[in-house]
Amino acid sequence: MNTLHVRSVPEDLYNRLQQLANARNRSLSAQVIMMLSQAVEDEERRKKQAKVLTSIQRRRFKAPKNAPASLKLLREDRSR
Repeated sequence: MNTLHVRSVPEDLYNRLQQLANARNRSLSAQVIMMLSQAVEDEERRKKQAKVLTSIQRRRFKAPKNAPASLKLLREDRSR
């Protein structure tokens, strides 16, 4: 297993991480690994969602620039 050292962690953040770890009966290292894992999964999920949204936006229908307005078409249809 690899080791990751993090330097210059602000004291407030360190204390908050320690409190979270204590509340969940985990070591500080286990808590940080869990949070990093969740953050990476969230980022991967965001990337997948962005790809899906981009794909949806590309497939969206766009009327040609010279097409008449839909309201005008409805009025013409109703007047027949």
